[in-house]
Amino acid sequence: MKIALELQSTPAHIGVDGAPNLARRPLARGDGWSVADVICSAGPGVRPSEEQHSTVSIAIVRSGSFQYQSSTGRELMIPGSLLLGNAGQYFQCGHEHGVGDQCISFAYTRQFVEELAAEAGVQTRTTLFSSLRIPPVRELSNIVSRACAGLPQSNASRTNDQQARSWEEMAVELATLALELSGQSSRVGTSPAAEWRVTKAVGMIHSRQPAAHDLVALAREARLSRYHFLRIFRQLTGLTPHQYVLRSRLRHAAARLLTQPTRVLDVALDSGFGDVSNFNHAFRAEFGMSPRLFRAQHLR
Repeated sequence: MKIALELQSTPAHIGVDGAPNLARRPLARGDGWSVADVICSAGPGVRPSEEQHSTVSIAIVRSGSFQYQSSTGRELMIPGSLLLGNAGQYFQCGHEHGVGDQCISFAYTRQFVEELAAEAGVQTRTTLFSSLRIPPVRELSNIVSRACAGLPQSNASRTNDQQARSWEEMAVELATLALELSGQSSRVGTSPAAEWRVTKAVGMIHSRQPAAHDLVALAREARLSRYHFLRIFRQLTGLTPHQYVLRSRLRHAAARLLTQPTRVLDVALDSGFGDVSNFNHAFRAEFGMSPRLFRAQHLR
């Protein structure tokens, strides 16, 4: 199979179809798939325009929050979640409550995805994805951390072909996971007010201010009681605030393990864990292996 690593980039703030506020940098492609780093600089002052998925699309939200809407509903996209799109599907992305986002966007031919589904024993329908997103669930933590770490590009000694083959492996793994998990993801209705409150809280969490991560502070930022904040946060993100904070810290720690020669103890402390034993326990529960084994396995 021929695989080419693409290093050229689209001019800043120009999308693949000439859309403003969008920069798209191709990373790699193969037979039936491609991956690109996509940065959007749109904010509340930019009116969403209708777009169309030309391929089967799966995007990992790396940073930022935005609203993703189609005829099937509307979802709030946050870091760690997957955006799902069927070929030919019309959609809009809006940034009503914040500025910008970054996604690692995978594009597939339908034939490629259907062949993967047959290999994995996953039943497909006429519409591959019935939902618009998959929340940042535990099953995604491993691949999201590796993709966000830029693992295929983290080792300077690797050839372009080796990097591209690593992207290919992730493309296959991600598509299979999306097919398996999309049927479990139920659609939820959202309101602009609820989206604003949760977006504020998510932004506060990713500001890396540990004192701002407790339920009282987050609810205060959202201008809600603890009960109502907990309810709408879980409804829009699929997680409780504590689960989201913990999962975000662990994904960040996993990415550091793959990109920096930092001691596990230092990664644990910098990620907000009081001691390395608690970090090791939480990491093993999330990734199914110790931090040292995770680093050794994926950098091998």
